[in-house]
Amino acid sequence: MRELIIDNFAGGGGASTGIEMAIGRSVDVAINHDPNAIAMHKVNHPTTRHYCEDVFQVDPHEATRGLPVALCWFSPDCKHFSKAKGSTPVSKKIRGLAWVAVKWAKAVKPRVIILENVEEFRTWGPLIETEKGLFPDPAHKGETFEEFKYELEKCGYIVEFKELRACDYGAPTTRKRLFLIARSDGKLIVFPEATHAPKDTLEVLSGLKLPYHSAAECIDWNIPGQSIFDRKKPLAENTMKRIARGLQKFVIHNPNPFIVRIGQTGFGGDRLSYSLEQSLTTITTKAEHCLVTPTIMVNTSGHPGSSVTEPLKTITTGGHQALIQTSWIKEDYSKSTGTDISKPVGTITAQSVHQGVMSAFLCKHYGGNYQGAGIDVRNPTDTITQVDHHALVEAFLIKYYGSDTGQSLNDPLHTIPTKDRFGLVRIENQDYRIVDITMRMLQPHELSKAQGLPEDYIIDRDPEGNKVSKAVQTARIGNMVVPQCAEALVRANLPELCQTTQNSN
Repeated sequence: MRELIIDNFAGGGGASTGIEMAIGRSVDVAINHDPNAIAMHKVNHPTTRHYCEDVFQVDPHEATRGLPVALCWFSPDCKHFSKAKGSTPVSKKIRGLAWVAVKWAKAVKPRVIILENVEEFRTWGPLIETEKGLFPDPAHKGETFEEFKYELEKCGYIVEFKELRACDYGAPTTRKRLFLIARSDGKLIVFPEATHAPKDTLEVLSGLKLPYHSAAECIDWNIPGQSIFDRKKPLAENTMKRIARGLQKFVIHNPNPFIVRIGQTGFGGDRLSYSLEQSLTTITTKAEHCLVTPTIMVNTSGHPGSSVTEPLKTITTGGHQALIQTSWIKEDYSKSTGTDISKPVGTITAQSVHQGVMSAFLCKHYGGNYQGAGIDVRNPTDTITQVDHHALVEAFLIKYYGSDTGQSLNDPLHTIPTKDRFGLVRIENQDYRIVDITMRMLQPHELSKAQGLPEDYIIDRDPEGNKVSKAVQTARIGNMVVPQCAEALVRANLPELCQTTQNSN
């Protein structure tokens, strides 16, 4: 009798996708109360039996039909545990969703139970009632969590838990989650060893681990942004300051920009990445060179950022990041090819006056107190949230041959004349002047890649072919388990069910 795999709180299918990466087939049963989540799950996992209802209303005996269960996966709502909840009241019902795992343990006793939640899940405890609502009782922090573990142990399970970061297992996000594993088959619980690390570590340099994936790999550089100068509604002052801080840190003072080469035909099959150690290729009359230096700005914490060669920060359910990229561009601001500006330059034509730089980084658009410069997009992405607040900011610069050396980024921008433009940065003893700054929101397909989903994962339509709104797509992506974590945990604890080929991204 084949053992079943059950995905409770299945959402849009992140955990199911990771499990499928490990075992080579879809999960048998997926449960979620949200029709939008079930629709996304169903279109990507059509052979799974779906229950669109409250997890407590599903009868484990009926769902399993008498078959044994190898794995039950649980990802209960984390918002009412997360520190991102802030000082707002919490819901006792939502905080109690994890108890359904005990229900399944008592009813059908899966061999392995894996529960995923935010790290604050360990603080699960009683609530106290105030005039503003229910809040966690600080005097009894963690008591309910210990009771939850004890109830599983009473059912014959050994229980262990550990925090894991998605970037350590091949996802382009630093999303950190607590994973609790309970098993009843007498075998040891195994937390998988990390397979990825920062590119400059000895483990990566010696070939023992793979380098982190970056935010830059998730960005669709073909999508144009809108100028920030001619908007009907001007951007907020804090947003402009964040943009300036990002440029200051990651463009002006960045000694190692990220280079992307695009052929004359645009973003086609000849698109290549260039090391900064290589020489600039021949500059034609159309100046088809593009220097890209992406960075990420995070507006909810004070960290100054990091290298774009490392993973992005955690992706939450309400995406709050925006992108700013540095590139060699044509005068018409379209992207083109690029290499190291510190190395010899190829043939320079009469039109080379139009060579330029486009600087780019991700900027978060919620909260007004963030004072940091952001995060370099060569790092993994930060958490994507349900309501998207990520924007891509691109500052376009061209070489300047006048006498003025520019202005402070902390001051208002000077008037943009038709010829001279205003100064911004000096790169390799060459002055560049900004000609435009554009911004756009990151799109769901970019957020999907950052969350670690396969490129062919369907997010924009339901099983009947109806279009799904961007808001719904983003919410589903932000709620998903990162597949690479699920895959690693299943491979480590249920190797007898798994394929021999491991996801090697």
